[in-house]
Amino acid sequence: DPDDVHAYAVFNALKRQKVPDVHLFDHTQFPTRMNLDIALSASDSSHYRIWLSQDKFIDRDAVRSIWWRRPLSSDRQTLNEDSPEHASMMTIRGIWQASSCLWVNDSARVTAIAHKPLQLDLAKQCGLIIPETLITTIPEHAQQFWQQHYGQITYQLSTQAFSETHEFRKLEWEELLEIENPKLSQIIFQEWVPGTVDLRITIIGNDILSAALNLHPSGDSMGEQPNRRVYQRHKLPVDLQQKLLLLMRYFGLEYGVIDVRLRPDGEYVFLGIDPYGHFLFVEHACQLPISDLLASHLANGKKSTAVPKATQKVA
Repeated sequence: DPDDVHAYAVFNALKRQKVPDVHLFDHTQFPTRMNLDIALSASDSSHYRIWLSQDKFIDRDAVRSIWWRRPLSSDRQTLNEDSPEHASMMTIRGIWQASSCLWVNDSARVTAIAHKPLQLDLAKQCGLIIPETLITTIPEHAQQFWQQHYGQITYQLSTQAFSETHEFRKLEWEELLEIENPKLSQIIFQEWVPGTVDLRITIIGNDILSAALNLHPSGDSMGEQPNRRVYQRHKLPVDLQQKLLLLMRYFGLEYGVIDVRLRPDGEYVFLGIDPYGHFLFVEHACQLPISDLLASHLANGKKSTAVPKATQKVA
């Protein structure tokens, strides 16, 4: 996206680190402004090239790393599957996915992570605490869930897995009764988690950078816009860091933004992970070197495999 300020922030960080041959690539410019050239051979003469201009191309096998941002902004029209532009985009994605370079992140893995129940299930397997959750097509079960938690439940659409605001709305009984059966399967019901602090945790490789937001007396912050919140640095317990890194390895992610709520009893509750998550607002608020660390990880070009001791950036 030409308006993606995060892409430009990391691009500029790579330039400051004097990393050569850095390109901002927008595959929606195919086939009008860019060209591709694929030659396959039984010999070693095969090549995969993307031509940026008449005399400049990117050779796939020379690419060290790829940072795959959101393919399209929510307000941009999705490409028609029968259009030449869509066919070109799928060809380009195939070229990149066949590469052995570092992916931040692999688009196929990101697609799987968009399934919120999978996020919660794997988080639990990694030893993280998750909210009591219900996804059902049976209205009576949703009503029983509401009653079991004395009305202290929230809901969100399952399609909002990668929402920047993570807006969890409390659900009134009258609203619950009005939800029609076909729409139930699109809704995730969760217990309301009381909290003192909401954490925005950015993980790059094995580096962990966490920012904390003190909650309102109501225990809510998720409905606010990120750039209106006041964050400060926060030191995570070592065991929590290890669990978060294990989750990242399970998902096969090199980069992710994790939302966690700190309860009054001192327990940390996992809320969700976004492999595309925005970070500039906490980078600026807490002076966290997120852009520089991400640029260094891309320049290094090495995949994270094992779960070593976490490296947390503190004030």
